[in-house]
Amino acid sequence: MPPDRPDRPDRAGADRSGADRPLTEPHPSRLAPDHPDRDRILAAHAEAMARDDAGYLDPATGLFVLTAAYLLERSTCCETGCRHCPYLE
Repeated sequence: MPPDRPDRPDRAGADRSGADRPLTEPHPSRLAPDHPDRDRILAAHAEAMARDDAGYLDPATGLFVLTAAYLLERSTCCETGCRHCPYLE
């Protein structure tokens, strides 16, 4: 955890979300295990989290997607269907 922001989750996914999975693993209903771009999406997500970015450009669509770490900082689910929602059980 960066010393200047002790309230922020570990970007490597070591800290866990409200759900029972690491921040690096999206809920299967938001990113299916057999999604054709899953590996590229998870790599882009991991890179964004490592850079402490709020999100990344989806490799398939070019849309901006928020990271789980960014969403966790909000402290609550916004219920808009975010791919990396850390609160979805």
